[in-house]
Amino acid sequence: MSVKQFQVTFDCAEPVRVGRFWCEVLGYVPPPPPEGFTSWDDADREGQGSWFACSDPSGVGPRLYFQRVPEGKVVKNRVHLDVRVGTGLVGEERLAALEAECARLIPLGAVRGQLLLADEENESCLNMQDVEGNEFCLA
Repeated sequence: MSVKQFQVTFDCAEPVRVGRFWCEVLGYVPPPPPEGFTSWDDADREGQGSWFACSDPSGVGPRLYFQRVPEGKVVKNRVHLDVRVGTGLVGEERLAALEAECARLIPLGAVRGQLLLADEENESCLNMQDVEGNEFCLA
């Protein structure tokens, strides 16, 4: 039997905030707010924002799920997302695409990390962090 679908789960302190960040990064959409609430803002204000989910509107990408946990992030992620904005591009074109996406994400709360330039084995990528410090790469 093969796996047909999967979701990526984020442990975080503020699921609605982190989830909205990733909706903006990936163009994902949230589900309707929990029953009894008119919006996710209402649910979050009432302390019910213990989870948030979003999905790819095309149905191709995995669902993302964000759950509140009591402990904070301590060390580097063992798994991270690569946001592939430079696919098929090389050299200066690839670097320009990475920098443009970085410039779009910083006002959303992302933090720029190290730019790793291409070598014999890897393409250029830009390390970043989301609004709670989870690492991801622009690749």
